[in-house]
Amino acid sequence: MNPPGKDTRIELNDDELDDVVEKIEDALNRNDVGSAVNTLEALEDDDKFEVFDELDLEDQAELLPRLDPETGADILVEMHEDDQAAVAKRVDDESLSEILDEMEPDDAADVIGDLSEERQQRVLAEMDREAADDVRALLIYPDESAGGLMTNSFLALRAEMSAQKAIDALREWGPDNETAYYLFVVDRDRHLQGIVSLRDLITAPSDKLLHDIMTTDVMSVPAGTDQEECGQLLRKHGFQALPVVDAEHRLLGVITNDDLVEVIEDEATEDAFRLAGVPDEERVFSSVGDSMKKRLPWLVVNLGTAFLAAAVYNLFTTTVDALPFLAALPSIVAGQGGNAATQRITILVRGLATGEVESEDAMRVILKEIWIGLLQGLALALVVGVGVAIWRNNWVVGGVIGVAMIGNMVVAGLAGTAIPFLLKLIKLDPALASAVIVTTFTDCCGFALSLGLATLLLRYLG
Repeated sequence: MNPPGKDTRIELNDDELDDVVEKIEDALNRNDVGSAVNTLEALEDDDKFEVFDELDLEDQAELLPRLDPETGADILVEMHEDDQAAVAKRVDDESLSEILDEMEPDDAADVIGDLSEERQQRVLAEMDREAADDVRALLIYPDESAGGLMTNSFLALRAEMSAQKAIDALREWGPDNETAYYLFVVDRDRHLQGIVSLRDLITAPSDKLLHDIMTTDVMSVPAGTDQEECGQLLRKHGFQALPVVDAEHRLLGVITNDDLVEVIEDEATEDAFRLAGVPDEERVFSSVGDSMKKRLPWLVVNLGTAFLAAAVYNLFTTTVDALPFLAALPSIVAGQGGNAATQRITILVRGLATGEVESEDAMRVILKEIWIGLLQGLALALVVGVGVAIWRNNWVVGGVIGVAMIGNMVVAGLAGTAIPFLLKLIKLDPALASAVIVTTFTDCCGFALSLGLATLLLRYLG
């Protein structure tokens, strides 16, 4: 980053980036690694990552160990976790350890956590002892927990310190911009007692004790807290950092704002994939085999639910044989129900993910969506019912389809809201309430309502 007030160079455009990538690839093909390194390190920080990310994996693995360790650390932190793990596995232990020494403990732990147990120990043994100890302390926690997300690089102050001594300690520590938003106050046994903002610390009289300026009402999370809950706290309260404590309320580490923003993005991406029937994140240029492995199982499940809907339809083959035009109409009812349910799932899953909606809101939300489903059904029934009646010159046919539409839209409102809440209740991701589950209800009910009513009123439909 350039200092404030200093002119910054305009970032390279796409054509310029492509030219630099080609230049580096040519140098590597000629085995002129030094030229490739010089070309990359001459770029601005953001451009370094953009160019490095465009290289193929083998070129990345060859280039990364030759870069300045600090540059390598900056690049590795920015990489997608799958790419990060792939390139780290191809870099030798000594080079990787030098890069990890330049990273924050939580970022280094993320990289090491993707290595085999045997290689983890080798790389840790090559690292600076203090840095390795910090990383080991984080590796005991699951990746998607507060403990796995936190950094143990923070400054803990004592309540008996004066503001001036705290400022002196802060200067000596020399924190980066991620960890210095708040300063945490602990007792002799590291129990979290309070928090002091930088602004309060700087503006306080130099002899003022932290005990007198700290805020004691501090929100913290246990180390085992799920990362999604941490992200919700950030979003709800606007925190810049979140302290992590053990069962005795001793301060273990701090989750910084940037990590929690990444969590929110990751959780939103995960929900979007699951709503589309892709349980794990897939990238545009994933291999064909990887894409098939992730997509096909859910398509097979969806195929099973399609057979269920077909079985419902098959119950009314006599009615369809008697009046063949009925074959096309149930799909209109079923399709609109599925579309409406998808709208509800998308809105509700987002609300559950961000903390806007809680489990105790279930009944209120379900009743609201049933009411909306009824109103939508009435509006659509008017359109489709009149249209079908005019088409067939039979108002009973129009009435059958209109009533079926109303009923299925109510089912969409109920299923599209109740199922995500039920999944959350049994500790499953609500995003799993995708078309695979909910459209089963709307398809089956759409066919059953339209063809069932048609069967009851068959003599009036001819």
